[in-house]
Amino acid sequence: MSVEIEVGLENATKMPPVIEELSLEEKPIGLANPKLKRLLIGGGAVVVAAIAGLFAYYHNRETTDDAQVDGHITPMASKVYGRVAQVLLDDNQAVKAGQVLVKIDARDYQAAVEQAKASLALAESEARSAGADVPRTRENVASGNSSADAQFLGAQADLARAQVTYEQAQTADLRWAQANVEKSRANAELAKADLARYLPLMQKGEISKQQYDAAKANADATASALKADQERLAQAERNVDVAKAQLDAAKARVEQARAGVASAHADIKQVSMRAADAEAKLAKVEQARAALAAAELNLSYTEITAPVDGVATHKQVEPGQIVQAGQGLLVVVPLENVWVTANFKETQLRNMKAGQKAEVKVDTYGKTFSGRVDSIAGATGSLLSLLPPENATGNYVKVVQRIPVKIVLDPISSQQAVLRPGMNVDATVITN
Repeated sequence: MSVEIEVGLENATKMPPVIEELSLEEKPIGLANPKLKRLLIGGGAVVVAAIAGLFAYYHNRETTDDAQVDGHITPMASKVYGRVAQVLLDDNQAVKAGQVLVKIDARDYQAAVEQAKASLALAESEARSAGADVPRTRENVASGNSSADAQFLGAQADLARAQVTYEQAQTADLRWAQANVEKSRANAELAKADLARYLPLMQKGEISKQQYDAAKANADATASALKADQERLAQAERNVDVAKAQLDAAKARVEQARAGVASAHADIKQVSMRAADAEAKLAKVEQARAALAAAELNLSYTEITAPVDGVATHKQVEPGQIVQAGQGLLVVVPLENVWVTANFKETQLRNMKAGQKAEVKVDTYGKTFSGRVDSIAGATGSLLSLLPPENATGNYVKVVQRIPVKIVLDPISSQQAVLRPGMNVDATVITN
């Protein structure tokens, strides 16, 4: 160890002396320093470039965090009253369109359908019977009209014959009988007078007994002839009365036949009545069909099906529960068809229009998804609220309003993200 120190000292004495010269010139400070100047210039250029880049990036963008995912939320409710027989899903379960979700006890509605079918069958039977009555009634009425017309014509012919018979009995027959009576009376009186003259002549013997007997026989014959003619006259008078009665009867039959014709013509209205009745029966058939359709519709309502593909949530129904018509049971949310409703300030809509590109950052995933502006609401959100503001007051404070903007997203696969209505997002619209 001592040897190494000695050698080192020896070598040290052999090294040439080093002389350092101290510079007395002062270094520049502040902006005079080239390094600082270059550093400031470079930093300023970076800041200007950053500001320019930020301006170029943000000057045509409008952003809001007052935005959320929206969708077609479909409430499912019962359309009929009844007891819940089956609940065929769990809460938050994926369902397909047409899938049966809830079954209501259908026995009452099935019985109503059977009753409606029976009513329809009865109405159809009555309609067929009424339809068959129309042509039968029409034929009967036509036959009755023909018979009544024939009877009326026959009665008129009988009346004409009775009129002729009455006129004949009243004129020719009666007058002939009267003339015969007058003739026979004259003959009888003459024969009687001759007999009265023959009697004293016979008594005096001026004429024979034979002549007297001949005169008496002639008187008796003429008296008998008078009596016969008087009887014929009486018969002729009776015949006049009979003909008068027959004439009156014929007139009565004519009036009766005329009444029958009027009645037969009135029966034509029965055809219209039967036809109207048949139409009423057909209307009852349609009414019964409508009642059957309504009963079958109510029966179909006992099975509540999903209207769209989606997720069934907010289930409020259990087996055995009694539900009323219109009572909410659950909600179906189609997750494949969602959009974003962004509430931008009215000052942000100056350059915004439908079709512009948009970006949506979802808080749940921390990812940004692309889309486009679909439409802008026709009024502010406050005006469309349940209690719109009343500005016609003395204490008016101007507040910047927000207007809903609908943003439709580009297709997103379920592996990438599932957006559910109500999620918070940040929406940005590129206005240029």
